[in-house]
Amino acid sequence: MIRVGTRGSLLATTQAATVRDAIRALGEQAELVIVNTIGDRVSGPIVEIGVGVFTSALRDALLADEIDVAVHSLKDLPTAQDPRFSLVAVPERADPRDVLVSRSGSRLADLPPGSAVGTGAPRRSAQLRLARADLEIQPIRGNLDSRMRKVATAECDAIVVARAGLLRLGREQEATEILDPAVMLPAPGQGALAVECRSEAPVSLTEVLGRLDHEHSRVTSAAERAVLAELSAGCSGPVGALARIDAQTLRVEAAVCALDGSRQIREAQSAQLLNESHAAALGRRVAESLRSMGAMELVGAVQDTPGLS
Repeated sequence: MIRVGTRGSLLATTQAATVRDAIRALGEQAELVIVNTIGDRVSGPIVEIGVGVFTSALRDALLADEIDVAVHSLKDLPTAQDPRFSLVAVPERADPRDVLVSRSGSRLADLPPGSAVGTGAPRRSAQLRLARADLEIQPIRGNLDSRMRKVATAECDAIVVARAGLLRLGREQEATEILDPAVMLPAPGQGALAVECRSEAPVSLTEVLGRLDHEHSRVTSAAERAVLAELSAGCSGPVGALARIDAQTLRVEAAVCALDGSRQIREAQSAQLLNESHAAALGRRVAESLRSMGAMELVGAVQDTPGLS
């Protein structure tokens, strides 16, 4: 029996269930194991508690041999390699874009001035301020259901969330607008799942899990995460990135935005798609260009802001 570890939220268990079912489809037995995390128990803003709380408990469970495989949202996984763990598969990725959910049904451009838009991510806050300096950005956190309720109960006029979460829960029709990446670049790796096991896991297990890997999803997310790693911004930084494949060409676009929306540095480059290593190299080149344009000043502003480092 392959024990698939997951957080206990509806979205996390739904995501992990897709991995469990894919393992079963390969003829193996698999079951979900719920792992409680600090992030599920506390209510502070995500920029204060850090997204690492969502991965550390699952990794602890791996090391304690309580689970055989952990399923993470890839955007929550640290970019720094930890030799104790192996990222054995990135299943086919869902739509990485963000969406607006508004109570009135208005699109972002049509929200009345002063509308309260909820998000817990500095990346989203910064890009929202860049697009609409007249909006009130309201910090929120919690699982997807609790964030959606803030619109229904009029605590917020609108919220910005990942489209992938709505798709996986069958609630995509509740999105008012799919936000164009020209306005809202997603988080690196958004929409992708990470299937992780111990680095010394049996070959029989890694071979099964490796069959869940989706090449284009791994390549695009590797390019995006290379941007983040090169900028040393962490998952809570104001960095957006999106990699796309057209035929055999990989295009990586990334941006760093000032928290107050006063400035954005943006860069895009393309190269022939060869493999994951070349994709990561392209991501690093994009990050180096952003550095040369002053991106580290904007990243440093976040790291120097209390509660946002």
